[in-house]
Amino acid sequence: MTTSSRYYLFLIFLLVFASVKAKNIPIRQSGLIGHSIAEFIPEGFDASLVPSLMLQKEPVIKKALPAGWHIVPEFSFNEGKASAVVHLQGDISLYGGGEVTGPLLRNGQTIKLWNTDNGAYGTDGGKRLYQTHPWVLGVRKDGTAFGILFDSYWKAGLKTDSKAIAFNTEGALFRVFVIDRKSPQEVVKGLAELTGTIEMPPRWSLGYQQCRFSYASEQQVKEIADTFREKQIPCDAIWMDIDYMEGFRVFTFNKTNFPNPKRLNNYLHAKGFHSVFMIDPGVKADSTYAVYRSGSAKDIWVKDVGGREYHGKVWPGDCAFPDFTMPDCRDWWAGLYKQFMATGVDGVWNDMNEPAVNDEALPKDQRLGTMPYTNQHRGGGSLPAGPHLLYHNAYGRLMVQATRQGVMAANPGKRPFILTRANLLGGQRFAATWTGDNLADERFMKVSVPMCITLGLSGQPFSGPDIGGFLGNTSPDLWAKWLGFGVFLPFARGHACAGTNNKEPWAFGGAVEETSRIAISRRYRLLPLFYTLFYNAHKTGLPVMQPSFFADPKDLSLRDEEQTFLLGSNLLVVPSFAKEPKLPAGKWEKISLVDGEQSDPYQAKLLLKSGAIIPAGNIIQNTGEKSLETLTLFVNPDSRGNATGELYWDSGEGWEFNKGNFSRLKFRAKKSGSKTILHVVAHEGSYPINEQVAHLKVIVLKDGKEYSETGSLKQGVLVQM
Repeated sequence: MTTSSRYYLFLIFLLVFASVKAKNIPIRQSGLIGHSIAEFIPEGFDASLVPSLMLQKEPVIKKALPAGWHIVPEFSFNEGKASAVVHLQGDISLYGGGEVTGPLLRNGQTIKLWNTDNGAYGTDGGKRLYQTHPWVLGVRKDGTAFGILFDSYWKAGLKTDSKAIAFNTEGALFRVFVIDRKSPQEVVKGLAELTGTIEMPPRWSLGYQQCRFSYASEQQVKEIADTFREKQIPCDAIWMDIDYMEGFRVFTFNKTNFPNPKRLNNYLHAKGFHSVFMIDPGVKADSTYAVYRSGSAKDIWVKDVGGREYHGKVWPGDCAFPDFTMPDCRDWWAGLYKQFMATGVDGVWNDMNEPAVNDEALPKDQRLGTMPYTNQHRGGGSLPAGPHLLYHNAYGRLMVQATRQGVMAANPGKRPFILTRANLLGGQRFAATWTGDNLADERFMKVSVPMCITLGLSGQPFSGPDIGGFLGNTSPDLWAKWLGFGVFLPFARGHACAGTNNKEPWAFGGAVEETSRIAISRRYRLLPLFYTLFYNAHKTGLPVMQPSFFADPKDLSLRDEEQTFLLGSNLLVVPSFAKEPKLPAGKWEKISLVDGEQSDPYQAKLLLKSGAIIPAGNIIQNTGEKSLETLTLFVNPDSRGNATGELYWDSGEGWEFNKGNFSRLKFRAKKSGSKTILHVVAHEGSYPINEQVAHLKVIVLKDGKEYSETGSLKQGVLVQM
C-alpha cells in the first residue's frame, strides 16, 4: 500500500468513528509489561494509526493485572477525538507535564500540548510551550506514587485536578501506561524503563557555556574566549547563533564574518573551549543552494494537502521543511553533518523545530505559527502517512533523532551533544533541552526552578534556562541572583537576544564579575558530583535536579516547595531569592567550596544531608584540566557517625566506559571514638583513577564546623574531631 493510500485510509478511519459518535470505549486488553507497569489498550486502537515515538521499544504484556489494581483509565471517542480519564481517590499531589510554566505542584492545572514558538511565554501556567510530555506523576499521602503516560502526540489538552486526570486529544485512540510503585523515585525509574534514558554526555557539556544571538564574527568569538581566560572565569563552550550562516542558510558559513570555521574551532580548542552551532529545520527554497537542491532531488520535503512542496517563512525567507517521518529524509539530513562537523564543530543546537513558521502576514484568525494542520507527512518504516496535526508534536523529536544519527556518523568516537527547543516525551534519548526564549525578569528567574524540576520528573534530566533571561535587558542584580543558583542547574548557559545588553559574566561591573567568578567556580568544584549524577541518570533515569520532597516523600509540607531543589539526593540548593523555604527535616550541614562565597549575598546556600558524602574537585578553567588532582570528600555523619557516598569518573569522552573503562568508587565513613575513618569500600571498573587523584582531602562537617585531613584513596583518611 502506498503512503498516500494509507493517509486517506487514516482520514476515512477518523470520519467513520466521528459518524458513529461512540462515547465510552471498552478496554480490549490490559496487563503488566514490567514491574508494576500496566498497559491498557482500548477497543479500536490501531498501532499503525497512532505509532509510538515515546517508548524506547514496543512493550509486551507478560501477565494479568494483580487483584486490587485500581488505577484504570476510562477511554472515550467523540466526533473523531479520543480521550482518557483516570479518576483519583484520596489526597494526591500531582506533578509532571514536562515543559510547563506555573507551579511545581500541578493540582488544578490545565496545559495545551501543542509545541509552539512562544517567546516571553509568561510564568502563570497554561501557556503552550515548545515540548509535549503527556505524563503525570501522582504522590499519595503515604509517599507511594504512580505515573500515567498517555501514548499519543496528537494535539491535546491535559487537565490535572483533585478528582481526575483528563487527557483529551484531537486524534485517534491511544494506549495508556500506568506505573504504581512504592516511591516517586521508583515511578520515575519506571518511566525510564518505558521511554529510555539519556546517553552519557561528554564531560565538557556539563561546564559553563556562553551564548548570544549573535556573536557577529570570528573575531568577536575569539575576544569572548580570550576574556574568559584572561579574567580566570571558567567556561567550556561558546555558542554560535544563526548569524554565522550565509543568509541564514543552514550548513553554510558566512564568507565575510566566519570565513574559516575550522580556524576558529582550532583556536577555541587550543584554549580549552568547545563550540556549538545552530541548525534550524527550515531550508531556504533557493535553486542555487546545494542543500535545497539535494533535498529536492530526493523529494524529501513536507507537502501541502494538494501534494505540492510546502513553503513557509522562517529566517531565510521562503523555506522548505524536511519530512522527518521519512527514513530517507532522516538519512539525508544525517548525511549533511559529515562535512559540517569536519570543521571542528563540537555540538549542535536545533532551534525553531516546533516547527515555527512566521505567518504574521495572514489575518489573525488564520495564523498558526506553524505549517497548516492538513500538510502531508509521508511516513515510512514503522510510521504511517498522516497529517501535520498528527506529527506536529513529534517533528522536533524526529529532527533530533536524525541530527544525532548524523553527528554520531561524523564523529563515531565522540559522545554527541545536541540541544533542542522542541521535543517529545522520550526525546531525551537524543538531545538535551533548554526552556526557550524566556524574559529578563525575576518571575522568569524563579519559575526556572520548577520548570527544570518538572522536566526531570518527566524523563528529561538535562535542562536549564537561559541564565539572566534571553529577551530584554538584564540588570546586574538579576544576573547575579540568577547565576548564583543557575550554576547548579543541569544545563548552565548564559544567553542574550539581539538588541539587549551584554550578558557575559564581566558585563555588569567589577562586583558582579567577582560574584560570577565565584558562582561558576563553585559549579566546577562540584563537577565530580555532577558527573556522577549524570551517570546515574544515564543508568536509572533518576533526575540530576530533584524536588525537595524527594528527601522525604511522606512530608506533606514539602510537596509544594519550589524555591529549593536537590542535586541528586544529598545536596540541597537554596537560592538567594528564596523566602522562608520549607527545608527537609534532619541535620543538614552547610558546605563551602570557594573563598568569598559566604560573604557574597547572591550565592546559593548548599546544604549536605545527614549520612551523606559528596565528591568535589579543583577549581579549573575548563573540563580539559585536572579536576581530580585533589579530590575532596565532604562528609556529614548521621547520628551514629556513619555516612556513604560515591564517585563516578571516566575519560569524559568516547565510549570506552561501556567496556568497563571507568571508575565507580563507593565511600563509607564510620565513627571511631572522637575520630571519623573514611575508606573506599568498593571500586568498580578499570579506569586508572589513582593516577588522577594526587591528593585526597576529607572534610567532616559537624554543628557548623569543619574538620579536615588529607590521605590517599588506597589508605583512606582518619579525621580527628
